[in-house]
Amino acid sequence: MKRIEVESSMIRSVGYDADSRTLEIEFNSGGIYQYFNMPPEEYEGLMKAESHGRYFLAHIRDAYDYRRGSRPQRRWAVTRPSSVRRVRN
Repeated sequence: MKRIEVESSMIRSVGYDADSRTLEIEFNSGGIYQYFNMPPEEYEGLMKAESHGRYFLAHIRDAYDYRRGSRPQRRWAVTRPSSVRRVRN
């Protein structure tokens, strides 16, 4: 997925695939995460936010299922029997 670099002390780049409704974020720490069932309005809100990091923390981090990737191989790490972590409501 192609990502766009952003100015943020927390986030390096952001990508979005409208067909699969998947948001991909690369953090300045090097971690890459994919967030699933992301409405396009949420992606637009993130990209228009004055602070991408604050928007992410307030609207995305604990609200969507996600999968963490490993930077060197660009493959997705399996951290539990299901590699997708569920957010508890």
